[in-house]
Parts: sequence; C-alpha cells; structure tokens
Amino acid sequence: MSDYYHSHSQEFIQDTLKADMSFQYHFFEKYLENKGKILDIGFGSGRDSLYFQEKGYEVYAIDPEEEFVQHGKELGLKNVYLLSAQDMDYKEMFDGIWACASLLHIPSKELKNVFTKCEEALKDSGIMYVSFKYGNFEGKRNGRFYLDLTEEAIQKYTNMEILGTVITMDVRPNRNEKWLNVILRKNRG
Repeated sequence: MSDYYHSHSQEFIQDTLKADMSFQYHFFEKYLENKGKILDIGFGSGRDSLYFQEKGYEVYAIDPEEEFVQHGKELGLKNVYLLSAQDMDYKEMFDGIWACASLLHIPSKELKNVFTKCEEALKDSGIMYVSFKYGNFEGKRNGRFYLDLTEEAIQKYTNMEILGTVITMDVRPNRNEKWLNVILRKNRG
C-alpha cells in the first residue's frame, strides 16, 4: 500500500480534498451525542479531519503514510499521528470514530482485529462510521489492495451494533462506484 500512496499522494489529495461529503457527515453526526473526541482513521487528504475540527470536535487523525501526515500538519490539523489502524492501541478515548474509505485496504483476515481495536478505542455507546466499496471482492485493483463489503458481510467482522446502513454513489466526478456506509455503536460495558 505504501508504494502506491507514496507515488500518488499528491494526486490522491487533489482528487479527494474538495469532495462533497456532507451527506456522510450528517449520517454520522446525527448519531453523535456531543461535540467530543473523534478519531479519523486513515485521514488521507485531511478533508474530513478538517471538517470535524472546524465544527468544534477534538480530532485525532491517524494515517500510516508519511506524506499524508505531513500534509495534515500543513492543513493545520492539531493531533496528527503516523499510525496504522492495525497498530493503534487507544482505550475508551473517543466519542466517535470516522473511518471513511480506509479500512477497505485491510485484508479480511485482519479486519475483525481492527474492528476490535476500534471498539476498544470508543467510550461506552460510542459511534463509528465506516465505508467500503460495495460488493464482494478482495484483492488488488488499480495498484491497491481492496476489500469490498455488503451489509451482510460486514456483520461477521464486528460485534458492534449496526445502527444504520446506506448505499451511496461515489461523490467524486466521473466515478460510478457504489459505497456501503455503516454506523456502528459500541455496546455499553
């Protein structure tokens, strides 16, 4: 993965930074109970972290790519860390987790463990937004590894409660891909 984003980081930033995610933001925020702490996993261009930070949330942004971490700092993001979802070790710290088009790069054999780490990172009744390309595919496509999921398939990777799912079309111009958007809630401890 690193090779792809190392070579294409500027192209990726330009392609995603201005994408209109207002529908997805609303879908997530309507389940959040307060303007607390949000963890943005695989923040990439920094678009979403910047949005949440400007809305008054305390945002922690993690990404395994140095180019994105540097860009995030240049954007003015406050808590930016070079860290993969597989290596995070937060405990009951966040009111919400935003994982937009990031966990789809994790192989299925590792995904359940990553969802467990996400659940551990959330406070009781914390909310998580996650999105995957819609379908049943696992493998390389266009130089990157992808795991596409359906509403049924995601249930086998997490113990969190599914509060809502919605299928959307890609918000970027000239993209005709469907996306699975899911809201999960950590069960009270």
